[in-house]
Amino acid sequence: MKAINLKNKLALFAEQWTPKQIAKLDHNHIYLAKLEGDFIWHSHAEQDEMFLVVEGQLRMDFLDKQVWIEAGELLVVPKGTEHKPYAPKECSVLIIENASTEHTGGIDDPRTKVNHDWI
Repeated sequence: MKAINLKNKLALFAEQWTPKQIAKLDHNHIYLAKLEGDFIWHSHAEQDEMFLVVEGQLRMDFLDKQVWIEAGELLVVPKGTEHKPYAPKECSVLIIENASTEHTGGIDDPRTKVNHDWI
C-alpha cells in the first residue's frame, strides 16, 4: 500500500483524452486523464462511470440537460445513459469504471486509447 499523489501522476503525461491507469479497486480501474474540447456521444450499457474533476471544470452533456462539474466535485453517469464530456479548457479528471468497460471510439481515435500500464 502506498499513497498516490494525483498532481505528481498528472505531471507524468500531457496527452489529452488518453486515460492512464493509476490503481485498481476490486473489478474497477481508476484512471487519470486530461481533457479539452468535445468528446463524442456514447453510453455504456452495463457499467456506471464516475468522473471526479481534479483541476479545471468539465461539462457533461446529456440528452435532456448539461451538468457542470467543478474541481473537487464528482458525477456518476448511470449505465445506459447517453453522455458527452466537454471541457472548455484543459481539465484533469479521475475516472472510475468497471474493468470490462468498452472504451468509445475507433481503433484509430487517439482520444480513446487507454493506457493500462500503471503510471
